[in-house]
Amino acid sequence: MTDPRQRPRRGQGELEALVLSALREADGPATAGWVQERLGGDLAYTTVITILTRLLGKGAVTRERVGRSFAWTPASDQAGLAARKMRKVLDAESDREAVLASFLTGLGPDDERLLRDLLDQAHGEGEG
Repeated sequence: MTDPRQRPRRGQGELEALVLSALREADGPATAGWVQERLGGDLAYTTVITILTRLLGKGAVTRERVGRSFAWTPASDQAGLAARKMRKVLDAESDREAVLASFLTGLGPDDERLLRDLLDQAHGEGEG
């Protein structure tokens, strides 16, 4: 039987999203202690440090030394992080054409039109 006081275990991705969300709410670089407080204090300080360090390794945050600790800042917004994940998945596959073709066939008409517009804009910026 499980202890009813135990919280359900959260996945690594969920914790990373919570930490990044807290950092985005900060007025500037934030310490791990500030992030821990912002999340309600239910995560151990060492857990917050571990998550921040993982995010640093993924390029999702940057840090600067402040005294004896670090202040952390998100490296990009949600869209930038999602794009980085998409590139990572694409880079891991050997048949990029098949992956992209499968992705495109799954798009709805509005997303397809948006993608075409974005590609046209990107090609237009490259000219000149």
